[in-house]
Amino acid sequence: MGKAECISYDEQNLPYIDLGSARIRMDKEQAPEWALKKAQDELREIPGAKELAIKELRELIQNEKYLNLPLDDEYMMMFLRPCHYYPESALKRLKNFYHMKLKYGIACENIIPSQLRNVFEANILNLLPSRDQHGRRLLVLEAGKKWKPSQVPLPDLFRGIQLTVLGSMVEPLSQICGAVVIIDMEGLPLSHITQFTPSFAAMLLDYVQECICMRMKAVHIVNNSYIFNMLFAIFKPFIREKLRKRIFFHGKDYKSLISHIEASALPPKYGGTATWEVPPGKLLGEFFECYSKDYELADSYGYTEGYKMKK
Repeated sequence: MGKAECISYDEQNLPYIDLGSARIRMDKEQAPEWALKKAQDELREIPGAKELAIKELRELIQNEKYLNLPLDDEYMMMFLRPCHYYPESALKRLKNFYHMKLKYGIACENIIPSQLRNVFEANILNLLPSRDQHGRRLLVLEAGKKWKPSQVPLPDLFRGIQLTVLGSMVEPLSQICGAVVIIDMEGLPLSHITQFTPSFAAMLLDYVQECICMRMKAVHIVNNSYIFNMLFAIFKPFIREKLRKRIFFHGKDYKSLISHIEASALPPKYGGTATWEVPPGKLLGEFFECYSKDYELADSYGYTEGYKMKK
């Protein structure tokens, strides 16, 4: 089994976590040809239309007096791809994304690795090195007994999720193929239910359904018990049909899970055949800290002083 102990650097001095048979790295290079073909077929990313959409979105942003954002093509595409290259839809999603700070305050501020070391050191948030058979990023959240709210308050956990997703948002391959989230509720104690209020549920679902600039292809919930049903009841009123159809409950039936995600992309604990070990959370946090300047710059974008959000 491949087990990592430190951050490594490639010939371009880019960081990665070496797990022997796989690596955790930021896939910032252009997506492979098969994925670009997928973008053409599914996202309307075709010559001519692509350039026109980038130009139109850039002009729409420039007309937003209080919105401070980069205007390069790569940034435009990060929002256009999940919106199938419709500039108005991308602008709406983009504005929703940057409204998060204004609407929810501390739960959406300081999305910076050094501010969230407690989240990663708790070993509850993982980025798997392998993608699934469709090229999708795989994120794992362990929110059952392993999560200690006294060490990782719920707002910090949410910020950690945002940080991990933000890292995937800049990857061309992830922009095209999207992401899949596995939520492990092993040993969920009744006391955890009190942490989740309807207002938090509304915020989280607002983020997932209206703000996130990522194609959320599926949410797989494993090791869920009857206590989880009480928790899910808090979230259910805020889940729209599109997302509801993409949520799958597996309990301890990992054969069911690998009917959706190929076994080679999953560790043995979830019925997979991967030969790598999930790295310590502290090491994953250190990996993200290698990109601290990028996260700090991203955190500086958004609405400037003087802007008043319409209710």
